[in-house]
Amino acid sequence: MLQKKLLCTIASLLLGSLATLSLQAQEANASNDYGKKLPSPPAKAHVELNGKLVTIDYNTPFMKGRKIFGGLVPYNEVWRTGANPATTLKTETAIMIGDLKVPAGTYTIYSLPSETQWKLIVNKQTGQWGTVYNEPQDLGRTDMQKGPTPAAPVEQFAIKFENTHGNKTELHLIWENTDVFVPVSAASK
Repeated sequence: MLQKKLLCTIASLLLGSLATLSLQAQEANASNDYGKKLPSPPAKAHVELNGKLVTIDYNTPFMKGRKIFGGLVPYNEVWRTGANPATTLKTETAIMIGDLKVPAGTYTIYSLPSETQWKLIVNKQTGQWGTVYNEPQDLGRTDMQKGPTPAAPVEQFAIKFENTHGNKTELHLIWENTDVFVPVSAASK
């Protein structure tokens, strides 16, 4: 009887430990290397072109009453296009982003906001923190277009693929009173 109680106690402790480890592992996905929870949660945008997946992993900052573009995010300076770790583009197929040919692979996305003309930057350096930008590693830059002005200020930054038809889509950056986009399509062979 004593052995049975002891085994039940040990089993309970093991199950409790496993549950705690599982929860810690889940929380680590939204944390930095030191286990500290990041204020801007992770998000993912994805689309399928030519039967292949195109994915963008990024973190979503909030407005929190701040002026965003031309304020927190200055005009005419490279922006990390999100928060925390660098925003990552993974494509299983060659794609065209605007007039920029992007081979299958993994890249970092930055942007160059302006009052009149935004640019999207695709950079070959990967795995860095979002504020680490190495211009010589740019694959290239392409112009973005103004999308519809949001009906109300958008509190949380979002990257979305919208208006997808066949092997064509639009990559949108939406935050505050801004929606800018660039056409994306599967590259011709």
